Amino acid sequence: MTSLPAPTPATGRAAWRTWHRPLVICAALMAAVMVLGGIGSAVDSRTLLGESVWVKPMKFGFAFALYTATLAWLLTELDRGRRLAWWVGTVFALAVTAEVGAITLQAARGTFSHFNADQSDTITLALVPILSLGVLVITIAQLVVVIVVLIQRTGGQDLKRAIRAGLGLATAGMLIPVYWMVTGIHPRSVADATGKDIPMYQGHGIGDPDGHGMPFTNWSVTGGDFRVPHFFALHGIQVLLLFTMVLIALSARHAWLRDERARARLVGGAALGYWGLVAIVTWQAARGQSLIHPDTATLTAAAAVLLVTTAVTVRLVVVSRRAATARG
Repeated sequence: MTSLPAPTPATGRAAWRTWHRPLVICAALMAAVMVLGGIGSAVDSRTLLGESVWVKPMKFGFAFALYTATLAWLLTELDRGRRLAWWVGTVFALAVTAEVGAITLQAARGTFSHFNADQSDTITLALVPILSLGVLVITIAQLVVVIVVLIQRTGGQDLKRAIRAGLGLATAGMLIPVYWMVTGIHPRSVADATGKDIPMYQGHGIGDPDGHGMPFTNWSVTGGDFRVPHFFALHGIQVLLLFTMVLIALSARHAWLRDERARARLVGGAALGYWGLVAIVTWQAARGQSLIHPDTATLTAAAAVLLVTTAVTVRLVVVSRRAATARG
């Protein structure tokens, strides 16, 4: 294999069988967890922090189904370090399966998975190492995948730029919550679905460690929440790959987009804007501010990122169209 080709509907349907098998299986399991969470939310009235006990497994299933499916395709398309990437992908799939499995089991029991310090619960005590080490293993595996992708020498510039920027975003998304989980200690007790007070040693909120309230995501409406930058950064790779596929599709009608370098520059502009978005929501969360209650500083920063991204994109389009015209 000598390139990172852009997948098309025809080749995608035919080639998915060659994708990284453990990651494909993991993606299927995550999709099953998502469905299970949806059914559980409909038939089970128990709640944790104001949401169904099944919402968390459903959200994790959705997020990792998308991400592991993306990695399953990506690792198959490498031209260097494929054996190392296969093993790292397998470790990633196993770690994700164990992590989400533990989350789902705790949801079924009506108690907390992460941050649970209940010393009287033998099942929770057995799952704590999985939940703690799982994050570390997933993060390390992600870093190795990034390194393997960076050493690739061939491939389309546009797709390669989307993959590299997307993996960088995903890595940042995994490290952001790790930082706050290590530094943001918030000892307290919180009632689980049975009414039992559970000692918690950390939290996902800044200013309000157990803040919640937003529809479906249950992100905090009363303080900062590191799950916001985690979500946006983790799924940046899907956004950039989709953007790249749209540019490739549009190239059939717009001659100037047939230049791979022009598409690569536009992908770079989109990546710049997306990094800006992640930086803003990270800064917002760090200041203890809810996503839906931005202050003047946050709105000003968002406007600046939007303005710069728009200006860069317009400039790239103008330059690319002129270059295409000059080439005749």
